Amino acid sequence: MIPRLAAYPMPDPATFPTSPVSWTTQAGRSVLLVHDLQSYFLNFYDVTQPPVPALLVHVQALLDRCRALGIPVVYTAQPGDQNPADRALLTDFWGTGLKDDPAQTQVDPAVAPQPGDTVLAKWRYSAFKRTPLQDLMADWGRDQLLICGIYANIGCLMTAAEAFMLDIQPFLVGDALADFSEAEHRQALAYSAARCAQVTSTAQVLGALTAAVQPAAQTDHWTPAAVRAAVAAQLEVTPDELHEDDDLLLLGLDSIRLMMLVEGWQAAGGQIAYADVAAEPTLRAITERLCAPELV
Repeated sequence: MIPRLAAYPMPDPATFPTSPVSWTTQAGRSVLLVHDLQSYFLNFYDVTQPPVPALLVHVQALLDRCRALGIPVVYTAQPGDQNPADRALLTDFWGTGLKDDPAQTQVDPAVAPQPGDTVLAKWRYSAFKRTPLQDLMADWGRDQLLICGIYANIGCLMTAAEAFMLDIQPFLVGDALADFSEAEHRQALAYSAARCAQVTSTAQVLGALTAAVQPAAQTDHWTPAAVRAAVAAQLEVTPDELHEDDDLLLLGLDSIRLMMLVEGWQAAGGQIAYADVAAEPTLRAITERLCAPELV
């Protein structure tokens, strides 16, 4: 049975293990796998404590980018009330599993499947076992698998290992995973990096995919109102709640949200860098960099 799981800090990408490979995420080759992010599994944590809030924010950032680029998104979800013959040896280790109840089987609403995504019934640790995942990837012409979700040292690790053995390049997104403990989380990253996968971070994946962003429309300049609205959306406040000289980092503009903003502005032709905003994280400073002088 799964125990109650204590809070632990999401591992810092600066401490991730290195791999002997140097694979780079490519939009035209990738599939994003959201592994077992069902309420049943998340509820063994206190979801208000780390690593869960960071996990969900990072998975959402990956989903947003992949959907925007047309990268296939695949979910695994274990069925409820599994037939004992289907569950087989899993019962010996983990009991009878999920009940056939949406409160247990649904994917967390923050990262739930959208029209066009693929949801696979999950039967074994590896997402490839008794599913069409390998065939789907072949049909899509994809040979890279970006893996996020839970639990890092069980299904995520086993899926990465099997992908490797199928000649599919696996990427474990180390800060978009969660596990039973920090030690087991890090153990999964260490094994994967040494034996079968590229261990990467959410920011690295988003950065690798930046060049592939095709904005719907280019713009020669941003208006102050557009800048204010974009920042407010990331902070989940109304534009009127922002003041010109507020420190946006103190208001909650974390590194992932900041990177998403900067990449969006760059893709639309804005002359701004991540370091610019990090050095002077105010609405006034951002507006002065992005907007034509006559509009500021």
